[in-house]
Amino acid sequence: MDFIIRHLLQNKKKVVIFSLILAVIGAILSLAVTINYSMVDYLPSDAKSTKALSVMKKEFTQSVPNGQVMITNVSIQEVIDYKNKLSNIEGITEVLWLDDVVDITIPVEFSDKKTVNSYYKDGNALVSITTKSGNEIKTLNSIYEVIGKNNSVSGDLVDIATQQSMATSEPARAMIILIPIIIIILLISTTSYVEPILFLLTIGIAVLINLGSNIFLGEVSFITQAISPILQLAVSLDYAIFLLHSYGVYKKQTDDLNEAMRLAIKRSISAIMASAATTLFGFIALMFMNFRIGSDLGINLVKGIIFSFLSVMIFLPTLTLCCNKWIEKARHKKILPDLKNISKKTSKLRIVTVIIICIILVPCFLAQGKSTFIYGMGSNLSSTSRSSYDTKIINETFGKSTAMVLLVPKGDNAKEEILCDELEITPHVTSVVSYANTVGTAIPSNFLSDDVLNQFYSENYSRIILYTNTEAEGEIAFSTVENIEKIVKKHYGEEFLSLGNSVSLYDLKNVVEKDTSVVNLIAVIAITLVLLITFKSISLPLLLLLTIEASIWINLSVPYFAGNSLCYIGYLVISTVQLGATVDYAILLTDHYMNNRKTMTAKEAIKMSLGDTTKSIFISGSILASAGFCLGIISSDQ
Repeated sequence: MDFIIRHLLQNKKKVVIFSLILAVIGAILSLAVTINYSMVDYLPSDAKSTKALSVMKKEFTQSVPNGQVMITNVSIQEVIDYKNKLSNIEGITEVLWLDDVVDITIPVEFSDKKTVNSYYKDGNALVSITTKSGNEIKTLNSIYEVIGKNNSVSGDLVDIATQQSMATSEPARAMIILIPIIIIILLISTTSYVEPILFLLTIGIAVLINLGSNIFLGEVSFITQAISPILQLAVSLDYAIFLLHSYGVYKKQTDDLNEAMRLAIKRSISAIMASAATTLFGFIALMFMNFRIGSDLGINLVKGIIFSFLSVMIFLPTLTLCCNKWIEKARHKKILPDLKNISKKTSKLRIVTVIIICIILVPCFLAQGKSTFIYGMGSNLSSTSRSSYDTKIINETFGKSTAMVLLVPKGDNAKEEILCDELEITPHVTSVVSYANTVGTAIPSNFLSDDVLNQFYSENYSRIILYTNTEAEGEIAFSTVENIEKIVKKHYGEEFLSLGNSVSLYDLKNVVEKDTSVVNLIAVIAITLVLLITFKSISLPLLLLLTIEASIWINLSVPYFAGNSLCYIGYLVISTVQLGATVDYAILLTDHYMNNRKTMTAKEAIKMSLGDTTKSIFISGSILASAGFCLGIISSDQ
C-alpha cells in the first residue's frame, strides 16, 4: 500500500493530467449513450404486457395508439384534411378518427351517439394517433406545426417527449442550482476558498467517467440519466471531506506535504471504504429487482460510488498537492461556529425526543405502508406545462381516454362480434374499433384492400382497439383492465393478449409490490452485516438500523398524511439512499462514542461524540438534502 501511495504522490502531475483526460473521454462517450424513455421495456420478460408487445411487433405494423389530437371548431371535411396532414408526418404510423368507425357519408345524427361523441362533439374533433418510438420530440413538434397553438395534443407521446426533454435539461438545471449551494456549504465548513473547488472537481471527474462508462451497457433509462449524477455527487462528497480533514491534521505534524498526504490516505482509507461500502450495499439491493429499472439505476450508482472512491483516493491527493500554494493563499477565517457545545442543549431534550418519536413511530409506520404510488410519469407533469394544459382541455371536452389493444385468435368472426358487443357495454369503455363492428362480418375480407385488412388482421391474430374513460393508472383504471380481461377470457380462455399503457402499469404495479419488500430486506441485511463487522456487536447494529428506519418511516408517511400519491421511483430512491447514505452518520457518531467510552462515562462519551461529529453530519446532511430539494424544485415531473 505504501509503495503505491508514494508512487502516486511522486507522479502527482501525471496522475492529474491522466485523470483529466479520462474525464474528457467520459464526457465525449456519454454523448453517444442511448437513453431509453420507455418504462415498459424494463418490465420482466415474463410479464403479460411484455409478451403481448413482442407478439404485436411481429404480427402487426401498427402499435397501440399513444396520442390524441383535439382540433376545435372544425367541420367533418376539415377534420379529414387535418387527418391527411397528420398521416404525412414522419413518425406517425396510424391515424384513427370517426370515419374509421362509422360511415360519415351518412349524416352523423343517424349514427350511434355514444360512438360519435367519442370522436366528434360540439364542432370539436378528437383524432387518435400512433407513432414510432425513438424520436418523439421531433414528431410532437411536427404535430404542433400542423395543428397550431389553438389545438391540443395529449397521451403517451407527449409524456415521453417531455421525459426526453427533461432527461437532458433538468439535470443540468439542477446542477446549476446545486453546485453554488454546495460551494456555500463547503465554504462555511472549510478554511480555504480553493478546497470546495477541489472537492467538486474530484467528484465531477468521477461523475463524467461514470456517465461515459454507460457506453458499455448499451443504453440507460431516462430516470437513471436524470438522477444518477446528482445522487453520486451528493452521497460521495463526504469521502473528499474526510480525506482533506485528515490531511489538515497531519500537515500540523510534519512539514513534508507528501508525507502528510501519505499518512492522511492511510488513516482515512478504511473509514472512507466503510462509508462507501454501506452506500454501495444500499444500491446493490436495487439490482435484485424484477423491474429492471432498479437494476439499471443500481448498476449506475454502484459504478458511481466506486469511481468516486477511486477519484478521492487517487486524484484528490495529487490535485491537492499540486494546488497547495493556491490553497494556502486563499485561506479565510472559520465561518461555521463551533458546534461542540451543542450536546449540552440536545442532551436536555433526549427524554422528550424519545417519547415523541415513540408516540409517532407506530402511526408513521402504518401510514407509510398505506401510501399510494404513481407508477407512470405522465400523472405528475407540472400544471404549468403545455402538455398538462392540453390534457386538461381534452379531458374537459371529451372526457378521459386511454387506449388498450386486444389480440385474439383470428378466424371466428362471430365470436369476435359477440365479444365487441359485450365490450361496448362494459363500464368505462367508450369505444371499440375492430373488423367485426367497423367493416362488418357480413362483408368477406377478400373484398377489402390490404391496407384496411392489415389494421385488423395479421396471420394469427385479430386486433381490437378499445378506449376507456379512465386515467392510465389508479384503482378504477386497473379494475377496468381486470374486467376487460375477464370478459375476453370468457370467450377465448388464455389465448388472448392485452397491451396498452394501463395494462403495462397494471403489470408494473404487480411486479414492484413484490420487489419492494425484497429490496428493503436485502439492503437491511447487507448493511446489518457491515455494521456487525464494523462494531463486532449485535445490539449496536440493531439500534442504529432502528434509528435510521424510523426516520425513513416518518419521511415516507408524510405523503400519506398530506393526501398525496408518491412516485414509485421516488420511493425507491428515498428508501435506498436514505438508508445507505445516512447510516454513515450513525457509524461516525457510534465510532466516536465507542472510543470515548473507553475513558469516559456513557453520558460524557455521548456528549463528547456529539460535539466531535455534529459539524461533519450537518455538512453532509445539508448537501444530501440540498440535492433532493434541487431535484424537487426544478423537476417538471412533480
